[in-house]
Amino acid sequence: MDPFADTLRRLREAFSAGRTRPAEFRAAQLRGLGRFLQEHKQLLQEALAQDLHKQEHSQPAPASGPLHMLCPLPGRFCLQSAFESEVSEISISQSEINLALRNLRAWMKDEKVPKNLATQLDSAFIRKEPFGLVLVIAPWNYPVNLTLVPLVGALAAGNCVVLKPSEFSRSTEKVLAEVLPRYLDQSCFAVVLGGPQETGQLLEHKFDYIFFTGSPRVGRIVMSAAAKHLTPVTLELGGKNPCYVDDDCDPQTVANRLAWFRYFNTGQTCVAPDYVLCSPDTQERLLPALRSAITRFYGEDPRSSPNLGRIISDKHFQRLRGLLGCGHVAIGGQSDESERYIAPTVLVDVEETEPVMQEEIFGPILPIVNVRSLDEAIDFINRREKPLALYAFSNNKQPQDPS
Repeated sequence: MDPFADTLRRLREAFSAGRTRPAEFRAAQLRGLGRFLQEHKQLLQEALAQDLHKQEHSQPAPASGPLHMLCPLPGRFCLQSAFESEVSEISISQSEINLALRNLRAWMKDEKVPKNLATQLDSAFIRKEPFGLVLVIAPWNYPVNLTLVPLVGALAAGNCVVLKPSEFSRSTEKVLAEVLPRYLDQSCFAVVLGGPQETGQLLEHKFDYIFFTGSPRVGRIVMSAAAKHLTPVTLELGGKNPCYVDDDCDPQTVANRLAWFRYFNTGQTCVAPDYVLCSPDTQERLLPALRSAITRFYGEDPRSSPNLGRIISDKHFQRLRGLLGCGHVAIGGQSDESERYIAPTVLVDVEETEPVMQEEIFGPILPIVNVRSLDEAIDFINRREKPLALYAFSNNKQPQDPS
């Protein structure tokens, strides 16, 4: 028996009836989504703390550290996990809702276009039509933000939506499944649950558009399934994002920024720097600066730091612990399976062929690879798949724009 047939039929019937098309209906759904965020902010923060193992108790906001530059009340007591959730999850989602509400009617207007010889006697314009039934397959690393932001776009465009949260972020998944539907029209919106098997069954159905955020491996599966129905897709995939550090940089400035973004959310961010390319001399100056930055942000014992989360699952923990054997550990390297804890780690003497350089790391591990010049760094990057992001530190304009 197909577990999704009745749900998909109900949503298609609602779309065919034109229920989602009026601007008033779309705005009501967006406002409902905003109320969900505001009325259940604490519930979402608690779920995020459980899923990503953030500390949940109040404590002094540090005078320095990865949250210091963002904390609105430095030196005051605040809930660090709640603050991180607010910055990277809830505020981003709310901002997207606000943007859509401000611009909804303008986005829906017909767009006049110039006429050509074939359309001189016609009225030429572009009309924005909803696709129909949209599937959103969300990831676990930012399970609120990366679930709700594509949902906002789909609702604003007048679609019916099937939302598939990640089964890895179980606490957030539960909130999205049990609470969110109360705030949206359930004839036009549904949450479905399950793991790879259920997702595979879901993808056998025809959708009119698919949003997927996750790994390239699963992205290929999604795109292959969509191709059978000629369904358009948006794939937001990860990648090995390089970071080139020129010899003329201030090592502490570079280290502060690298440590901030590499270890934020325990390295489980798709646009975090994945590896560093620099000369041996720069590496020698960068290592003590990185050690200093890590200590400043997470203390002498990062394991007890309220600012450092944990790995999402045992499967991901085992994968990451296997990568600790690549090259040599220069900083960190400690791990605890019972807590799914991996210390902020820096690897040196890493070979291009080692596993840590073959896949996106997605954890608190930063390899350093030595290159002799900017040209060698560019060649190294170009031999690989195009990354999602690239970072360059230099006081020279050429590395910033080598074209």
